[in-house]
Amino acid sequence: MPEISRRRALTAAAALTVAAGAQALAVSASAAPATSAGHEEHTGHTGHDEHTGHQPGSPSAFDEVYKGRRIQGRPTTGGGHHHEHGGGYSVFVDGVELHVMRNADGSWISVVSHYDPVSTPRAAARAAVDELQGAALLPFPAN
Repeated sequence: MPEISRRRALTAAAALTVAAGAQALAVSASAAPATSAGHEEHTGHTGHDEHTGHQPGSPSAFDEVYKGRRIQGRPTTGGGHHHEHGGGYSVFVDGVELHVMRNADGSWISVVSHYDPVSTPRAAARAAVDELQGAALLPFPAN
């Protein structure tokens, strides 16, 4: 029986580590504790929240006009690398996707306000509108 080389052993160990890490990440993402994020106060906006059909702990959908800009957010299904960071949630400003990411502590950041974490995707959309100061949100190329 041929002996296994050090290179093959290290390659196999690396592959197992990556597979185990990916599985642990998937398990931890599906077992994330439900929070009250997304159940913020619903007064003072012109949109309508959908409270059905979303995952427990997942923010509810929204569609509103904030400071003259239409902001929308909704849970997403399906794959794609850039959707994984958004925790299965998409946000749009005037129809252009605002890339958002959910942090480990449950807060959200966007590509526009990356250093100012907020509690919900709606707050991330509003912060982006504030930061844009009337400028158009340009599409962000996915890798």
